[in-house]
Amino acid sequence: MDALDPERLAADLVALGGRGRCWIAYSGGLDSTVLLHALTRAPLARPLGAIHIDHGLQPVARDWRRHCRERCRVLGVRFVARALALSPPPGESLEAHAREARYRAFAALLDDDELLLTAHHLDDQAETLLLALLRGSGVHGLAAMPGCAPLGRGRLVRPLLGVSRAQLLDYARRHRLDWIEDPSNDALHHDRNLLRHQVLPLLRGRWPAAASTIARSAAHCAEAATLIDRQAGRDLAAVAGAVPGTLSVAGLSGLEPSVRRAVARLWLRRQGFAVPGRARLERVVGELLTARADAAPQVAWTGCEVRRYRDDLYALQPLPRPPDAALRWVSGRELVLPQGLGELRLAGVELALEVRFAGAGGRCRQRPGGPLRALKKVFQEAGVAPWLRPLVPLLFVAGTDRLVAVAGVCGCHPEETGAPGRLRWSGHPWGALGVFREVCEIGHAAGGEGAQ
Repeated sequence: MDALDPERLAADLVALGGRGRCWIAYSGGLDSTVLLHALTRAPLARPLGAIHIDHGLQPVARDWRRHCRERCRVLGVRFVARALALSPPPGESLEAHAREARYRAFAALLDDDELLLTAHHLDDQAETLLLALLRGSGVHGLAAMPGCAPLGRGRLVRPLLGVSRAQLLDYARRHRLDWIEDPSNDALHHDRNLLRHQVLPLLRGRWPAAASTIARSAAHCAEAATLIDRQAGRDLAAVAGAVPGTLSVAGLSGLEPSVRRAVARLWLRRQGFAVPGRARLERVVGELLTARADAAPQVAWTGCEVRRYRDDLYALQPLPRPPDAALRWVSGRELVLPQGLGELRLAGVELALEVRFAGAGGRCRQRPGGPLRALKKVFQEAGVAPWLRPLVPLLFVAGTDRLVAVAGVCGCHPEETGAPGRLRWSGHPWGALGVFREVCEIGHAAGGEGAQ
């Protein structure tokens, strides 16, 4: 029997359940070429497809795409290609940025019950653990790559983690497969390539089963990480903050330091963020917990900011700059806000409006006969953190300082609104926090005069 048995491969996939399409992450290299060929010979209960990602990093990328498309045509496999426009932020490596962009593209492709299959193998797993060791990772990093994990609306599956690269090469030669050789895989300035071409061969010279035993250690670490997360999940539920998705400062402070770190790691992962290194994590569970209640501390790393407001810790995508210029808007139409701040729609009121952000003044009467209140007080009562307030759309009657509404918080009901209306603010990044209302009532039916 082949070390790579298509029937056993199919049985493993059937055991996962479901009947959605299996997408192969198909680069055209040796590993994904073998996986594609083996699955076309397997009795799959799912339709098969291949997705090719063009990173735009190689001058022959178009030739690779044509190669992959032609192989899929010959095999009768549906083929999809996606091109990426890579622009890594300062401080992030191109390699890491490309990987994140690649998996975002994969996640966007997957429908319900679909699988993305990658051709990561035993040697890849050993390399991943060694890299994690050299970074000083804990058990979650040393667990290396899971065999199955959620991705988008489907799942990511690595069915070849028990197969060595030598076995894949043997399969490809016996079946006379044609694959692409990426020259970047030989560049020794990449850490993984150095391990692959120089370190692992040296280890195998002394310990022939080195890759297998290293990968076995990864499995032990994965088991330990699962147990840690199980307990951390119980502690996380006990220290949940008042705002959905946040952590209670008081609750977290009452935990032992090691438990506190485990809870913070699990919290960040569940929020969809990469866990930072030990130093930054110590700041999250140190500086942010001991800061003054009226301070606005934060700890940031690529793709994430952890901030504090009152007794809650928030994990957020980096906050954008507030738009500088006022936006003219005719109510009744949808207004798409810049900086990814969502969309506004106002129904039932015919007015020429301006939308303003940071630095806009104004006072608000929230109920009939009520007092005019400073926006700071309105925001405080609604539980909107100071660092979010500059990003909240404020609606004014065009050309005036008469405030109509604070989006997501309340209407301010100036007489100019006439008939009652409904302001909807949707699509902004903070909907899951539950701080902002999606719809605010404004106008006379909602209550009284407005700010003058």
